[in-house]
Amino acid sequence: MALLNEWLWQEEFWLPPGIHWRDTLMKEDEGHFPLPRDLVYTLPLAFAFIALRYVFERLIAVPLSKYLGVKDRLRIRAASVPKLETFYKQISRQPTQSEVVSLGKQCGLSQRKIQTWFRHRRNQDRPSNTKKFCEASWRFVFYLAAFTAGLAPWFWDHKECWRGYPKQPVTETHYWYYILELGFYLSLLLCVSVDVKRKDFKEQVIHHIATIFLLGFSYCANYVRIGTLVMLVHDSSDFLLESAKMLHYAGWTRTCDSLFVVFSLVFLVTRLVVFPLRVVHTTMVVSLDFFQPFFGYYFFNALLLVLQLLHIFWAYLILRMVYKFMFLGKVERDERSDEESEVEDEPEEDGDECSWEQRKGAINSKLASLANNCVLNNLTNQRNINSRLPKAR
Repeated sequence: MALLNEWLWQEEFWLPPGIHWRDTLMKEDEGHFPLPRDLVYTLPLAFAFIALRYVFERLIAVPLSKYLGVKDRLRIRAASVPKLETFYKQISRQPTQSEVVSLGKQCGLSQRKIQTWFRHRRNQDRPSNTKKFCEASWRFVFYLAAFTAGLAPWFWDHKECWRGYPKQPVTETHYWYYILELGFYLSLLLCVSVDVKRKDFKEQVIHHIATIFLLGFSYCANYVRIGTLVMLVHDSSDFLLESAKMLHYAGWTRTCDSLFVVFSLVFLVTRLVVFPLRVVHTTMVVSLDFFQPFFGYYFFNALLLVLQLLHIFWAYLILRMVYKFMFLGKVERDERSDEESEVEDEPEEDGDECSWEQRKGAINSKLASLANNCVLNNLTNQRNINSRLPKAR
């Protein structure tokens, strides 16, 4: 541990050339220099966020969803078949044809019943609109609060991010702003297995991990000022996205479409224009006017470029939605992150929503209709034959 500690905190990793740790010491009246031990509070804070989210969803989000008219689709629950349930949880949710035949022999069920059971079981695990609304509302509240608290003086003059670096004191406000953001993203990463899995699930995990590394490293290297700008740029469009999701689940189509247009414009401007031309340019170019590049400079910019690649990926999905919105006149689904993973790709069959008696009645009426048609056709043919026979003298 001593060797690891000595290697990890080498000055050339964290400080520009010619700067030593003793140069970062500050007096009490000068302020507080960010220290790695300050981040120890983020892990218990992440668990506190999870507990707070649990309370928020049940006391606020669920009643709000009912008030806004969020409706959940009624789904057929799969029958209790232990062997199929074990196969579903331990082996596969979508069995192959040979596995269906084998399961049918073990359970004494037909292949169609086996396939129907797995379809019902998969649909049973699909998240309800209420669950998705609660998840979106929790993120909306945090992102909105973070965006309103993230404005700083160096937002207008980016040179202020580096003037006096690395001996820059961190105010109490920005310290808690950093700690809360880091704790929140840690809570999202811890809950990723129980949250709604979407089409960009892997990209979301990469985004959370890159953001955590970015926040943690930038705090230890005292990149706090530029780090607040990165968080501000992200929060500016994230709370619009979550609010659009909430309205979508509530069925407020027109308002959702209008808000989606606003979100698209803000996202494309902030992520494809402001972020690369202002934030990334500041860290890669403007910072070199104040210090020489070091390991932290390259590592921090590499993480920013990873985020920029994710921005381009999500911008592509959003532009696809804009194209559909312009030509179809409405937003059918959220290409960015509102379309769930393979669990939800399979729709319910129409026949699954009715009872067996209803199916039986429909089949009997169809057979009766076919029988009537056959009788009418036979009578018509017989009349045609009789009309062609010569009359008896």
